[in-house]
This record gives sequence, C-alpha cells and structure tokens, in this order.
Amino acid sequence: MAALAFTPHIHRPPTPSPSTPRIPKPIARHKTERRVSVQTSASLQTSFSDPFVLQLAEALEDSLPSSSSSSSVSLPLQNLRDNSSETLLSTPWPSRKDEPFRYTDTSFIKSSQVQPVSHPPQSLSISSDTQFPNFVIADGFAVNSVSDLSGLPNEVFVGNLLDISSESILKRVSEFVSKGSEGDLFWSINGIGAPDLTVVYVPAGCIVENPIHLRYFSIEGGEEGSSKLPISNPRVFVFVEKGGEIGIIEEFLGGDGNKSYWANAVLEVVVEEGGKVRHSYIQKQSFSAAHIKWTSVRQESNSTYELVEVSTGGRLSRHNLHITQLGPDTVTELSTFHLAVSDQTQDLHSKLVLDHPRGYSRQLHKCIVSHSLGQAVFDGNIKVNRYAQQTDAGQLTRSLLLEPRATVNVKPNLQIIADDVKCSHGAAISDLEETQLFYFRARGIDAETARKALVLSFGAEVIQQLPYPSVRKEIETHFKELLEPAIKASS
Repeated sequence: MAALAFTPHIHRPPTPSPSTPRIPKPIARHKTERRVSVQTSASLQTSFSDPFVLQLAEALEDSLPSSSSSSSVSLPLQNLRDNSSETLLSTPWPSRKDEPFRYTDTSFIKSSQVQPVSHPPQSLSISSDTQFPNFVIADGFAVNSVSDLSGLPNEVFVGNLLDISSESILKRVSEFVSKGSEGDLFWSINGIGAPDLTVVYVPAGCIVENPIHLRYFSIEGGEEGSSKLPISNPRVFVFVEKGGEIGIIEEFLGGDGNKSYWANAVLEVVVEEGGKVRHSYIQKQSFSAAHIKWTSVRQESNSTYELVEVSTGGRLSRHNLHITQLGPDTVTELSTFHLAVSDQTQDLHSKLVLDHPRGYSRQLHKCIVSHSLGQAVFDGNIKVNRYAQQTDAGQLTRSLLLEPRATVNVKPNLQIIADDVKCSHGAAISDLEETQLFYFRARGIDAETARKALVLSFGAEVIQQLPYPSVRKEIETHFKELLEPAIKASS
C-alpha cells in the first residue's frame, strides 16, 4: 500500500526558529565597489548560530567579479547584496523542525562541499534548438555569445543590469530591485551570490509576439560519488509596464552526465495595470542536483499572470512561488506538474494573496511519484483578505502514486476573511483506479498499455497548457521517456 500523508485545513502556529541575533546592516562601501561587506569579527562568529551559513556568505562574496565602474548602474545591485547580506547573516540553515521544511530535507546540501562558481564557462557549445529569441545563462552568468535576441521589438530590452544604457529604463527597474524581503534563506543567498541581474523590460503598450526563451545551463558539477557541489545564483527581473504583454519560457538544463550541483535561482516579475505575462517554467536538471527556485510576482489592477510548470529533474527540487494581487480585476492562473521517477523530492510551496475586489485565481497542481523512495510535497496557500470582495478563487491538487511506499504530503490551504466570495479547494491522492483499468481490459487492451495511457493522460492535463507547440511536443517526449520504465515495472 502506498504511503499517504494528507494535512487537513487546519491553521497551526509556525514552529519558532532558533533565536539568532539581528546583525546590523553592513556599512556600504563606496558606490564604485559592487561587493558587499560580510562582517567576520570574533564577536559576530561567537554570537551567530549557524557557522555554515556564515562560511557560505563569505565564499559567495569572494566569488563575485570585481568592478571598477563608476556608473550608478551598480547601485541597485549593491543595495540588493547589502540587504541580502543583512538578512542572511541572521537566518539559520533550515531543518525539518521548521514548518516550511517539515517534509523537505536539505541536509545533503549542508553536508556537501559547496563551492560558488566564480566565472562563466571558458567555452560553451550548446545546440540552438529553439525557434524563439533566447538568452543563455550558464552557471549564473549571462553568455551573450550564444544568445540570440533577434525578433524582439527594438524598444524591448533583454540583458544585464550593468548593460542598461537608458536612464529611464534604469530608473524604473531600480524602483523595484532589492525592495522585496519576502524570501527565505535561499532568496538571500541568491541576493549575495548573483553576479549580475538579467532584466527583461517591456515598455507600456508593447505586445511582444514571440516569447523570450531564458535557457539556464549548469556546467560545473561534481562527478558521481564526489561531495563537490558548485552553486550558481542566476537572478532575473521581468518588468512589464502598463498594457504590455510578453511570454517568458524558463528552461533549466544540466550539463553532460549526472553531475551534482546546486542551482539557486530567483525570478521577480512586476506586471503593471492591464499587462499580461505568460510564464512557462521547465525544470529538467540532473538527478544528483539541488534545484531551489524562487518566483515572486506582483500584479497591478486588471493584469494577468499565467504559469505552466513542468518539473522532472533534481535530487531535491523546490519551487517557492509567491504572488500578490495589488489591484482589482486581476487574474492569476497556475498549472503545475511534478514528476519523481527516482529517489527525488519534488516540492512546491505557493502563496497567493488577494487584497482587492473581483480578483480571479485558479490553481491546479498535479504530481506523479513512480519510485518507492520518491516523494512530492505541495503546500498551497490562498489568502483572501477583507477587501477582496467578489473574489473567485479555486485550488485543486491531485497526486498519483505508482509504487508502494511512494509518498506525497499535501496541504491545501484557503484562508478567507472577505464575506462575498466564491472559493473552493480540494485534494486527491490515489493509485490508478481499478475501474479505469477494467474499462481498458474489457476492450482487449493489455494492462501495460492501459496503465501507460492513464498515466500519460494524468500529466498531459498540465503539459497541454504549455502555450507553444514546439515546447509542448518536446516536454511530452521527455515525459514519456522518463515514465516508460516505471510503467513497465508496475504492470
């Protein structure tokens, strides 16, 4: 019998974290210096509760590229690093005793030899298998030589923060960079370690027909059996002004082989009034890798944000998804699919906050665990606050367990304070139903074929929502290849 774990709709106070002193914000260096100052005094080391985090912060700082530029472009990045440094130095490494990580074990990262990647790959040979304008980020560094941005309108900017020449774009982007502090320890690690900030800027009223394909490659990695765990910290900021529209494809890929590495990524999205972002997020990293991703979205009135996520890789894969509706008549649609075919952990922690009238949201989360040591985690929180009247919010999570002892932990959570709303949520965890298999067998279809059809259709409900046919076809093929051995073994 598969192991099932279901947490009902019960509000519990969070488990208190170990008491740690608040470290004063480091004194900023001269504005021409982009590196942050991580204090390492004896008193700090004595009072700090987690030496591993302090050591990691120092290593991240030492890995940053130096810059002698006197341009004010570096100031938002320096502010981001200073703020992240202050937060990180007062935050301990998470454990299973912390409620957000109750079912997510990060100890293998802490027990590894974490090494920040300090420079881009010396040479990079990748296939150009995308028909869309694309921007390549390798080990956290933008690689312009293999990127191709042809096909984008001239007024759209895609590139590094340090390469922005327009004062007006820089001023608008700087209003938001480093302002948020909602993230956890991994958010702050990225804020210190990101070598630069990739910016996608869409001006007011500009509708971009072709999506921008952000291709993330992890090249550095430890070989099988090695404790080496290189960490990269790519960070992207998407800013869509009033009435603008764009599609974003994020695709995370490993290098050659099944190397171990840690991709610690952050994506921030700001959608102004009437804007629209279609976000496709595809994670296909090494089965020995750690993949921790933050997506933070701010939506103004009348805006739309659509996410379709397919995550199949990583020994540990965790997506922290936080969305805030900042105005009325705002639309948020989330469709996510996770697959664990080995001893993987696939984790989604989502939070959606509705503060204004006539908000609309739909969330569908599906996962398949086809390995006896695999597990999936879903913690989804939708909060409808007092002034979010006439809200229409729905949440559904469905999980399919194909092996004995496969595990899923789900906690759908719908908090409603407003009194004029239409809201619902639900959860289902099961193996394939015998009635469905009987339907196929009664028509002369063998058990393996029947199971294959049912399992593939389970994931296809989300995959089919990917808005680009070429991407959808590629993911369907990848999905089938991963599941084929598991379906044969369980037939």
